[in-house]
Amino acid sequence: MHSYTETLGQAIKKARKRNNLTIEALADRVDVSERYLYRIENENKKPSYDVLYKLIRCLSISADSIFYPEKPTKESEIEDLVRMLHNCNERDIEIIKATVKAMIEL
Repeated sequence: MHSYTETLGQAIKKARKRNNLTIEALADRVDVSERYLYRIENENKKPSYDVLYKLIRCLSISADSIFYPEKPTKESEIEDLVRMLHNCNERDIEIIKATVKAMIEL
């Protein structure tokens, strides 16, 4: 079984890459230094609660994957989309709805 910090760093790095974000861009979004984020991802640095919260929200990571890494995940693409939608503002939601509607009508 992996330790908490190993799993956390791997999960954050994987989610960051899945979201096509550089360390610099993610550090800026969660208001930490690039070095601090690098240490979380690669050197087993444990983030503060506030930083962890921001990372989970910004990257749309399931908290279960962080706190219960041994638990098998059955995460679907739809669950990923729902988590991402929670990070959108009203304007973004309207654009997404219009795009989906247009795609369905095709």
